[in-house]
Amino acid sequence: MSRRTHPATPPAPPRPWWHDAVVYQVYPRSFQDADGDGVGDLAGIALRLDYLTWLGVNAIWLSPIYPSPLVDFGYDVSDYTAVDPVYGTLDDLGRLIAEAHARGLRLILDLVPSHTSDRHPWFQASRSSRDDPKRDWYLWRDPAPDGGPPNNWLSHFGGRAWTWDAATGQFYLHSFVPEQPDLNWRNPEVLDAMAGVMRFWLDRGIDGFRVDVIHNLLKDEAFRDDPPNPDFVPGPGANPYHSLRHLHSSDQPDVHRLLRWFRRQIDAYPGRVLIGEVEYGSSVERLARFYGDGDELHLALNFSLMTLPWESAAIADHLARYDAALPPGACPTFVVGNHDRARVATRIGPAQARVAAMLLLTARNTPFVYQGDELGMRNAELGPEHQRDPWGLRVPGHGRDPVRTPMRWDASGHAGFTTGEPWLPVGDDAGTENVARLREDERSILTLHRRLLALRRADAVFTLGRQRVLPLAGDVVGYVREDGERRVWVALNLGSREVEVETPGAGGGTIALSTALDREGEAVGRSLRLRGDEGCVVVLGRNSGRGTSTPRAGRAGPHDRGWP
Repeated sequence: MSRRTHPATPPAPPRPWWHDAVVYQVYPRSFQDADGDGVGDLAGIALRLDYLTWLGVNAIWLSPIYPSPLVDFGYDVSDYTAVDPVYGTLDDLGRLIAEAHARGLRLILDLVPSHTSDRHPWFQASRSSRDDPKRDWYLWRDPAPDGGPPNNWLSHFGGRAWTWDAATGQFYLHSFVPEQPDLNWRNPEVLDAMAGVMRFWLDRGIDGFRVDVIHNLLKDEAFRDDPPNPDFVPGPGANPYHSLRHLHSSDQPDVHRLLRWFRRQIDAYPGRVLIGEVEYGSSVERLARFYGDGDELHLALNFSLMTLPWESAAIADHLARYDAALPPGACPTFVVGNHDRARVATRIGPAQARVAAMLLLTARNTPFVYQGDELGMRNAELGPEHQRDPWGLRVPGHGRDPVRTPMRWDASGHAGFTTGEPWLPVGDDAGTENVARLREDERSILTLHRRLLALRRADAVFTLGRQRVLPLAGDVVGYVREDGERRVWVALNLGSREVEVETPGAGGGTIALSTALDREGEAVGRSLRLRGDEGCVVVLGRNSGRGTSTPRAGRAGPHDRGWP
């Protein structure tokens, strides 16, 4: 008698590593200088890898390291397949990749496809003649009938988005400064060239790309005027760019076809990630569209925690709507700080910066941590003589230099960042707010970040668990993470007054971590007392004692040896 056989159940596809990762953004100019010229470099980053593994992150995103005239500090690329000598060489990058991988760290590179430097050979050829083969690699247009720009489009960094080229008698488009001409992504030759760029870096072991202003790649084919923005309020501090609604100069519907093209390039290299920068202030529905049907971005960066009012109603509503809007299988993201916006400790204060860290690292998402936020770094007070950022030079009050100052490693000269003169000052409080001192403080914000990251690694509920946002109670944001019988409640007091909130479900629980780092193991009954500016992680139910311990500052761990 023959034995009946049943087809084996196919194994579940492996879970992508970025669903469980925490990504740490390194701004290379300001992380660590190894050669004493005052500018951070790749060798310096390699020197600090043990710090990043000690901290507990999983991946590093490098802001641009390409050759650049530095008009926009690396976002004006003059060569996509090289390293700027100020940062080192391709060999230095190869060593950094190898050393990062040896420590279990992934390395993600910034890709800037929207525009190049005006010194890039592609643009030099394009502007040399109307007949040059690369003329259509950029966006050239004849003047309007009155001799002015072709339309009313504006630059993000102030002024018109068009610059006149007298030699060829046309205007070229630049969404940012004139030295950053926009590429024509409707030209197949541009796609072929950028596919080669991506392969160049992926073949060298880069683990993926964070793609700059990905919504800006395509423009309206008819180059129609943008309509006025009826909600714009002019005045001091207002950005003139927002005086128009950018319906035609950005975020065209067919950009999703282009994103699917990007995804195909990445998918040829298994295990690599595609991350996209989508415009600040995007709705959750718009963010969700950038995931496509699982065939566009792996991760669309969500900046809402940087732009929403820091109020419980706004934050809780966003958490609930964001989760509901994402397509099945999509992994959300959150960003609370980066190189473009005010530091989180400056925006909402040092006490609430600790609460923001707990939100970032316990909510359902792939978190992005900006270098120095784990130290509670604030915007530096810089004089006009230190202003470098083209945005601030063109639109007063919008400079980003105060958030790009060097990392503070210790209390030595220039905070251990360099033996030379730093390209930006390290800040007046670097002598006390630095890694070496905060590492030894069991209640510091650095210790809090490390404990949160350890908790996230130790308890799969934070990476695998569903998320249920709870009804509001005053200034408190609360949500439960659930994975099978495992239930963890996160309660965050966004106010300065003490409050008491009801514990969800029955059976109480145990505090696994407080932002004050002084309540671990405390039993919770029917209610939880939250001090002002405090957040707590509470393990609920009868299994509440399992998996709540996290490494304390100063305790030896597998990544501690040899640091710093």
